[in-house]
Amino acid sequence: MAMHRAVPTLAWIPQMSMTGYARDWIRTEICETSGLQELHFPLQRGYARKYVERFVRSSRRITELLTAQSGEPTTSALVCTSPFWAPVAERWPGPIVYYATDLTVAYASLKASQVKELDARLCRVADLVCPNSQRIAQYLQAEAGCNPELIRLIPNATRASNIRATSHGPLDLPLDVAEINRPIAGIIGNLASNIDWVLLLEAIDRAPSYTWLLVGPSSMRVADPEQREARRKTLQHPRVKNIGVRPYELLRDYARAFDVAVLPYRHVEPTLSGSSTRFYEHLAACRPMLATRGVDELLTKVPLVRLFDTSFELAEQLLEFSIEKTDRLEEMRRVASVTQTWENRADRMIDGLREMQGRKSIAS
Repeated sequence: MAMHRAVPTLAWIPQMSMTGYARDWIRTEICETSGLQELHFPLQRGYARKYVERFVRSSRRITELLTAQSGEPTTSALVCTSPFWAPVAERWPGPIVYYATDLTVAYASLKASQVKELDARLCRVADLVCPNSQRIAQYLQAEAGCNPELIRLIPNATRASNIRATSHGPLDLPLDVAEINRPIAGIIGNLASNIDWVLLLEAIDRAPSYTWLLVGPSSMRVADPEQREARRKTLQHPRVKNIGVRPYELLRDYARAFDVAVLPYRHVEPTLSGSSTRFYEHLAACRPMLATRGVDELLTKVPLVRLFDTSFELAEQLLEFSIEKTDRLEEMRRVASVTQTWENRADRMIDGLREMQGRKSIAS
């Protein structure tokens, strides 16, 4: 949506199925608020496997589909958000941007050697490579042979509309949680395996003056038995209110009402090498933040966020906030958040591609 506000943009969304190779359709949806076109298309499940590609030739079919809809393919940039689009990128006649939002090679469900090969292929044909963390950038250079001159670091962000006009103090709680007692420690996002539930449960017991407000889905399976049991106990804790999923545009109302936002990440991949969306959402809300060292990026965000290693340290810092009420950094967060928006990130990608295209033109 942010990209579309700057340049004409089509968003391609695959619909995978076991018979995707036999389907031939496009379903168009238009976003009412931005006018962004979403083009849904069929894709064969397992399309990235070499033997499937040889049989159904997904990359050729997808390239033909995109080319037919893109007007001027030789000048239209294709933004690839996964290494599995490398075969399509190799066929695309126009500029290529590799937008790497995850350390995909670290996913346990994927074959690391295949991902590494696809990362290397995509980096070879890309005109611009945009990892959203320094660790991903380092991996792409060291393991995928990416030319460092092509890399433009573009971390996660938030909507510009989420930035508070004034930064002082927590705002009133939304009506559906207005009855809960302060002080409130809050967590927003997917309540899944990237959270250290064992540490969190211990901290809840160590900080009895706090009520905890959790906003987000909790249906995703947690593989580790100890963490899974800790999540169950946390969600059933008498001082924890778990309200489930809320629309994205309403999340800021909860974030702005927290006394303290907590980001209790586990120290595991691919979370460690990612960019914390939670951080940027809470940055715009201006409230104090406490986080584990489970996302390497957050080590560079002090003092906007305070770090802790143990449940005891978390409980101690919560106690401090319950007494002091503030860390006096609200305005610093508001100012920092102004440049950390989706719109700003889209502009950086567009400017980076224009710069690379300009270099190519001079070289030729």
